[in-house]
Amino acid sequence: MVNNPAFFLSHRLPLALGAKEEGYDVHVATMDGPTVPEILSHGLVHHVIPMSRSGKNPVQEFQSIHAMWRLFRRIRPDIVHAVTIKPVLYGGIAARLAGVPAYVAAISGLGFLFTGRSGGLDATRRAATLLYRLALGHPNSRVIFQNANDRDVLQQARVLQPGQAVLIRGSGVDLDAFPVVPEPPGPPVAIMVARLLHDKGAQEFVDAARMTAGHPTGLRWRLVGSPDPGNPASVSEDTYTQWRKEGVVECLGERSDIAALYAQSHIAVLPSYREGLPKSLVEAAACGRAVVTTDVPGCRDAIDPGVTGLLVPARDARALADAVLQLAENTAQRQAMAAAGRRLAETEFDIGRIVAAHLRLYAALRLP
Repeated sequence: MVNNPAFFLSHRLPLALGAKEEGYDVHVATMDGPTVPEILSHGLVHHVIPMSRSGKNPVQEFQSIHAMWRLFRRIRPDIVHAVTIKPVLYGGIAARLAGVPAYVAAISGLGFLFTGRSGGLDATRRAATLLYRLALGHPNSRVIFQNANDRDVLQQARVLQPGQAVLIRGSGVDLDAFPVVPEPPGPPVAIMVARLLHDKGAQEFVDAARMTAGHPTGLRWRLVGSPDPGNPASVSEDTYTQWRKEGVVECLGERSDIAALYAQSHIAVLPSYREGLPKSLVEAAACGRAVVTTDVPGCRDAIDPGVTGLLVPARDARALADAVLQLAENTAQRQAMAAAGRRLAETEFDIGRIVAAHLRLYAALRLP
């Protein structure tokens, strides 16, 4: 169960197909969307769940929980595997109410509620913590974390049961689909692949590009992604239009040819404030590209600091610009990091290893 069908396809399809090959009867529940037919094309059963990614209307939220409960009562799954925040919270509650035998929750990042620095979100955080306790209280369950910090946050909040937490680093990468190719000739290119959210560091990326304009290396900055109106942290369409007009950053919009874009670049950049374990950096490593990212949970877990990439403080455009310039000017260092990144992807992020880890987890749960 995932909120967005497109997210399922980009992040969880190999796991669903791996479970299917293992002999599981795999059903997928998401919101409706234009990519649902693609899910069906893989021989998976699909169910539409009414759900709003950012909605806060109590009646609509209860309707989502009720719809999940009805679905579980109808198809009687042995295991429910929920991914992303609302499916984890609401699906966990519905699974307990429906008597689902086993529950797996994938915490792919704790979201903007846990990235704020002020106390203004304290009441909302407390409410979210309560929901996590209800959702993750299933007696036969596992909770998958992509980094140790997210696990520790929920452990300190006394949300988790002993032995419930499992650490799996990300959703994996197909090493054949993201091959290593030599760096292209010409001026170095720094690329950011992400939804255009303020807490992904989109503004810092643009500010760093402004600071390096006219540098002797000819450094170019490319931004791949678009605003996400369903997310409260999204960059506005007006701001994005202004960036495109300004031209200091090449704004490419949403793209599906990510491997080809990395092949045309030299440095992968993600100045996020917090992540689960960012798929864009895993894919960059597979493609053999050095990384500049922030010293925050998730991002620092996606690299080997000082070996496959450089860490900078979050919310610091100057430090970001300096680190990117360091790699732009030092070809030997950049290419050594790139080669180390591919080795890291092969040992830690290969999709086959990630799928196998999930299947072992399924097999370990007590089923009737």
